[in-house]
Amino acid sequence: QVQLAESGGGLVQAGGSLRLSCAASGLPFSSYPMGWFRRAPGKKRDFVAAISRSGDSTYYANSVKGRFIVSRNNADGRLDLHMNSLKPEDTAVYYCAAYLYGSVRFPSSEDGDYGYWGLGTQVTVSS
Repeated sequence: QVQLAESGGGLVQAGGSLRLSCAASGLPFSSYPMGWFRRAPGKKRDFVAAISRSGDSTYYANSVKGRFIVSRNNADGRLDLHMNSLKPEDTAVYYCAAYLYGSVRFPSSEDGDYGYWGLGTQVTVSS
C-alpha cells in the first residue's frame, strides 16, 4: 500500500523557518518525480515545488522562489521542503504527492498529474 506522510508543520512567526518532510512507503520512491502543493483556507490547491527523480532539477512557484528549497533523499524515501522567510500568506495545509507520468510533461504544476496524496500538514504563519 502506497503511503505518503507529511510532517513538520506548525505555528511560526513571519520571517521564520520550517522544514516539512514527507515519508514515502510502498512505492519505488526514486522512480517518481515529486511535488509539494498547498491549500490555503477557502482556496484551491496550488503548486509549490517539484523535484526530479534524481533530485538534480527543482522547480518552484513564483510565490516561493528564493525562499523555499525542495530536496529528497532517495535512500531514505524522504522528500523535504525547507521554508524560509515565511509570510502570513504561506499559511496553508501542505501536501506532498508523486508525479504519475515519469518524465513526460514534467515539471507540472497541475495537481491532476500527481497522485498518492498525503493527508497534509498545517503551516500557520502569524504576522
